[in-house]
Amino acid sequence: MTSTLARVVLRPRRARPFFARHPWVFEASIERVLGDPKPGDEVVVVSHEKQFVARGLFNPSSSIRVRLYRWEDAELDDEFWSSRVAAAVRLRRDVLGLLRPRAAARLVFSEGDGLSGLTVDRYDDRLVASFSSRAMFARRGLLVDLLRGETGLTRILTRVDKSTSKPEGLLGIADSVQGDWPEGPVEVVEHGLTYRVDIQAGQKTGFYLDQRENRRAVAHYCRGRRVLDLFCYAGGFALTASRHGKASEVFGVDGSAGAIEAATENALRNEVTNAKFEVGDVFEALKELRSRGERFGVVICDPPKFAKHAGAVDDALKGYLRLNRMALEVLEPEGVLATCSCSGLVDRGLFLAVLGQAAELSGRTIQLLEQRGQAADHPVSVSCLESDYLKCMIARVSA
Repeated sequence: MTSTLARVVLRPRRARPFFARHPWVFEASIERVLGDPKPGDEVVVVSHEKQFVARGLFNPSSSIRVRLYRWEDAELDDEFWSSRVAAAVRLRRDVLGLLRPRAAARLVFSEGDGLSGLTVDRYDDRLVASFSSRAMFARRGLLVDLLRGETGLTRILTRVDKSTSKPEGLLGIADSVQGDWPEGPVEVVEHGLTYRVDIQAGQKTGFYLDQRENRRAVAHYCRGRRVLDLFCYAGGFALTASRHGKASEVFGVDGSAGAIEAATENALRNEVTNAKFEVGDVFEALKELRSRGERFGVVICDPPKFAKHAGAVDDALKGYLRLNRMALEVLEPEGVLATCSCSGLVDRGLFLAVLGQAAELSGRTIQLLEQRGQAADHPVSVSCLESDYLKCMIARVSA
């Protein structure tokens, strides 16, 4: 069966991670390719000693030459993809109980669900399928049909992930819509709060679903305190701090005018009257707050990804250190710092080291209360620890 497929032969002593089910085979791990696979073709990956490793999909233009999906020598056929999509939906529906009316959840989380290159979010009665792999994009018709069959939903937006479109050879592909897609945002409910989500124009697929449980966890520390929400986006942390945390006052800052408009509208919609939002550069806002002697009982830092590639890690660490040092300067004694990193290339050890530096340079003691990650609908594959990308540290800070 495998003789009809091209074979990707690994370099000596490079096969172990792939026997352990890591799904990414980079160019540097490949000795040669036997055959002439085209972009998106199924291939067999073998060790230098010709031992079968896995089956995957090939892309000669990507740094990830092969994405692996199946570790038995069997075809990546329609039945296989159907079983993977069905398993992902069952987790959210039967185990996590997230597929409720007006709810939002991640339905497929790429490597976390064994579907590298495909991310699917559900917003009430709509799906957003985002492709970060050329090979998976080539199979979008089948995958969308499977999603429709598993969920019963017909309103589906298909798009290419902008961050990987160039290396994957997917530049210039426009979003496409299937089904009767209403104009304007969709309303979803999280923790009893209603948010209007602009799926087509908003950041990512419209909302940061990975922080769902962290928003509630941080709110636990906000009772009676002034809260500063940095990089507040549509107000998720801020509104949860007010409604469920009983914060005395909440102030949110974001550099996007659209985000601040959405946060302000969400506050009005939920009758949250003690939250105020302002457009501004977060670092400049922190300088201004410090100069005015402003102090907050809780400071939340949820910045965008600082390290988008390996060469940016050093600068990202400097950025996280600067942000957290400045946040400490406006945090009152025995206040709570909730600080996040969504940079997968910055692991927990590196991020904790940054907080250690911030403690040293500020002369303040930082006690970690909770070390959190992404919500359960973003499951971490223990075979691909890069899928454990979100860090959310909640800490008490001394005088």
